[in-house]
Amino acid sequence: MTSNERAAGAEGAAPRGVVAGHGEFAAGMISAVQQISGRGEVFRGVTNAGLDPVALLAALDAAVQSHRARVVFTDLPAGSCTIAARRCAHARPGLAVVTGANLPMLLEYALAGTGTLALERAAERGRGAIVVAPGVGVDGAS
Repeated sequence: MTSNERAAGAEGAAPRGVVAGHGEFAAGMISAVQQISGRGEVFRGVTNAGLDPVALLAALDAAVQSHRARVVFTDLPAGSCTIAARRCAHARPGLAVVTGANLPMLLEYALAGTGTLALERAAERGRGAIVVAPGVGVDGAS
């Protein structure tokens, strides 16, 4: 048993999620989670590249089912991946959808565990990580 499996076992089931987004968003995010925490296996990625809405829903549903995911993280609140994720969640009670995914959010989820409280902490971590650093703006004003 790995240390990750032992840590997940302490809380019950290991956290599992799907990351869905445009282009290589999901693959890049999962790669970064793996590099930073070694917990990239928590996630499965889905891209909408080249998929119509029906095919995207099928790909997302297959990823959720095969990975036994409890949550789908998407890039945009009203994007095609979120629309597909919400449809998938409608058909799968208990599946959560979290939009506006970013790296701090995914790291928090990968390390924190499962359940609604873990999702709330992950969302809060993601919101808190968004800052505008002081400096010269794009219009030349400081």
